[in-house]
Amino acid sequence: MSREKVAVGLSGGVDSAVSAYLLKREGYDVVGVHLVCWDEGPGCKASRDRQDALKVAMALEIPFGVLDFQKEYKERVIDRFYDDYAKGLTPNPDVWCNSEIKFGMFLEWARSEGFDKIATGHYAEVRKVEEEDQTRWGLFMPKDKWKDQTYFLYRLGQEELGRAMFPLGSYEKKEVRKIASEVGLPVADKKDSQGICFVGDVDISEFLHRRLQDNEGEVVDTSGRVVGKHRGVWFYTIGQRGGWQVSANFQKKFGGEIPVFYVVDKDVKNNRLVVGFGAETYRESLMVSDLSWVWSKRVSEDGFRVRIRHGGKLIGARGEWSGEKMRVELDEPQRGVAAGQAAVFYEGDELLGGGVIG
Repeated sequence: MSREKVAVGLSGGVDSAVSAYLLKREGYDVVGVHLVCWDEGPGCKASRDRQDALKVAMALEIPFGVLDFQKEYKERVIDRFYDDYAKGLTPNPDVWCNSEIKFGMFLEWARSEGFDKIATGHYAEVRKVEEEDQTRWGLFMPKDKWKDQTYFLYRLGQEELGRAMFPLGSYEKKEVRKIASEVGLPVADKKDSQGICFVGDVDISEFLHRRLQDNEGEVVDTSGRVVGKHRGVWFYTIGQRGGWQVSANFQKKFGGEIPVFYVVDKDVKNNRLVVGFGAETYRESLMVSDLSWVWSKRVSEDGFRVRIRHGGKLIGARGEWSGEKMRVELDEPQRGVAAGQAAVFYEGDELLGGGVIG
């Protein structure tokens, strides 16, 4: 019987390297594949990452290949990123990177080349779930809750999960580092990547400025009083503290002190940034659209848990359907609920699906 053939996405980092090692150790026919999606600008380390991925493949003695998805990544991820910010949204490009590139184009390529599955270094866990009337694939939080990346994977469905492998789901990060060191992987001590998927650790404001220009406008409080000036509503995110110019007249009202304000809304049409403080910055509910489910619309309106940002707290919630959208009532009011970000739903440790906050 032939071994299952797995294409492992080798990013050049320690997580994907250990994933490839673990699969080879388990007897799979492993091939390392490096995806080139972005190779420009400050913060980009594409050349080094490609070299590190090759070194890992050589150390593991596995075949190695490179796929160039730069055109598709720009069209499907980066252009949408800029377009959404221009609309006043705060998008999450890592969600699209996973659904469009890693578990979209990479998976399609792997299937066409005869691979049984693809694997990545995500901290998540895929399980086959046996139920009375069906067998399905479930996506669960990993052992290492601090590294949990299920939030970015909520758009994966049965087709993708049936062909996906996440070898690190049952490991903690410290264990992964230890394995890499013990088996002599050349990236054992390499720092984790930060920032936008494939782009790297960049200053978001600077990155946006490459395409979106300054457009000065008023900063107002929730009563409409002018607080100061901003450089362009797209350079700010909901929940952000400060970062704009406060007028001298407004400061006088507070004895010369600058009060602690947070962004609560972005009025793109009128080029206004709305700020508030205290209770004004919290929301008790949110509307979620463009919903995607791992296997069915299984979320219970009576109760589930929701996460509104990567690494954020899991909050108890209830849902109410409104056509194709769902209003989510939060058990605890939250600050920084940003339109364009993802709201992801869980039952216990299982991810059910998610959507975009409106």
